[in-house]
Amino acid sequence: MSEVVWSPGWREQQINKLRLQSGEQKWDLIVIGGGITGAGVFREATRRGLKVLLIDQKDFAWGTSSRSSKMVHGGLRYLGSGQFGLTLDSVKERQRLLQEAPGLVDPLNFLMGHYKGGFPGPFIFNILLTIYDWMAGKRNHKFIKRAVKDFFAPGMKSDKLKGATQFADAVTDDARLVLRVLHEAKNEGGVALNYLSAQDTIRKDGRVVGVTVKDELEGSCFDIFANAVINASGAWTDELRASLGADAVIRPLRGSHLIVPSWRLPAAYSVSFFHPKDKRPVFAFPWEGVTVIGTTDLDHQQSMRKDASITQEEVDYLIDAVNQQFPGAHIAESDVIASYSGVRPVVGTGSLNPSSEKREHSIWDDHGLISVAGGKLTTFRLIALDVLKAANDYLPDHDIDSDDAAIFKGSSVLEPELKDQSVFTAQQLRRLNGRYGRDAESIINHALDGELSPLETTETLLAELRWALENEIVVHLDDLLLRRTRLGLLLKEGGEAILERVKPLCQSILCWSDARWNTEVSNYRQLIQTCYGLPKQRDRGDAL
Repeated sequence: MSEVVWSPGWREQQINKLRLQSGEQKWDLIVIGGGITGAGVFREATRRGLKVLLIDQKDFAWGTSSRSSKMVHGGLRYLGSGQFGLTLDSVKERQRLLQEAPGLVDPLNFLMGHYKGGFPGPFIFNILLTIYDWMAGKRNHKFIKRAVKDFFAPGMKSDKLKGATQFADAVTDDARLVLRVLHEAKNEGGVALNYLSAQDTIRKDGRVVGVTVKDELEGSCFDIFANAVINASGAWTDELRASLGADAVIRPLRGSHLIVPSWRLPAAYSVSFFHPKDKRPVFAFPWEGVTVIGTTDLDHQQSMRKDASITQEEVDYLIDAVNQQFPGAHIAESDVIASYSGVRPVVGTGSLNPSSEKREHSIWDDHGLISVAGGKLTTFRLIALDVLKAANDYLPDHDIDSDDAAIFKGSSVLEPELKDQSVFTAQQLRRLNGRYGRDAESIINHALDGELSPLETTETLLAELRWALENEIVVHLDDLLLRRTRLGLLLKEGGEAILERVKPLCQSILCWSDARWNTEVSNYRQLIQTCYGLPKQRDRGDAL
């Protein structure tokens, strides 16, 4: 069975099976939400032998977990605001992920400039970083003289610069991190389905015993039963809890980013600085061959039923910030390859300043509906353990412990005999191994002629698209280009130039007709323009 899980047609077969067995089959847990929090719960539960079903109303990692700042970090700014416990947990989990998933979670050096009369000065910053490094168990920071900084961040503002501090954190491909965790769980017997939404809870004697679900592709509804239901739906957490009379607790905060070509804003390190207007931290960092500029932090007042998108005010805010820090760059909207916006599921406390809200996670037990929100991508494993402990009373045959077992299992692709291994550098093999684990070897060995060369300016192989279509439950074109791969973010116009190379793969593997392909392309172009482009482009499109 493991060989056909997530293959084309498997989703429909599994949903038919669930529908036919409705009322007969009972799960230990149903996890609602296929982002990093839900994936973490799914992974930790299946590893402990629980029978688990994970569902998502859209695609896996569709929400914030594919639109984060890509950072796996200890949260230096949280340390600065006194959140010592959160920082310590984050640093330890960052170190674990760096060790377990090289090529997926990689070290990233940061650079913070120190300017005359500015904050923080090198002395204060050194104290913070000394504590930060102590948490990690190794020294990772040093002071860099002013004359050396152009080697790491060409064009960085020099006026009144006294020097800079280099320190270390980590970066990831957030969507692939979610997919890798989901793969680990499904390999242990878990079932994960996308485009299957939770419509309502099912209650018996005052307790939640299941959910009514809807197949978002063909519209049918049916019931699924479980000992407990985990609500890990992120910014949508309040929606399911409302059916039980619970008060709203989520303050959705939007974080928007711009992506520009690396040649327009070259940086070997992530450059951290403060916005000249409101003194919020902003960064520009290298990722997947481009440079990401972010982030904003403001109340999200757009519809939660639609993909979040950047506003013109946010575009201006980020461009103003980067041009102030890199005065010779002259970044303009015409330089932007893509934008993206994620909505953080922050538990609101009433703070006037969105950035002052705490980022720790919270858990609520509404009579068998265990809801979780808040927290950071870095600490998803610890959040999952807390959620399972909260559900322990509903799982009489299982005792949830806090063991330190590995999240990921996998063998290196550097050792086996591989077809065409000579065409890869060690770094390319490391990247494939990190993103796909044990499946990396299969991707290479089953590639057809011409599929092992990178697409356009990216490191992504056509073989990766083939493998995703065959093994990762792709339903729509945006699943493939925005989450299974990141080509929609890395290439202009969402990868318009490569669509003709993608078409035969989708038609041969997913059996899409010309009409289906044309519909998918039309919807994808509209999505890119509306939610991954710039507002002025969006307005021009609306006017046509």
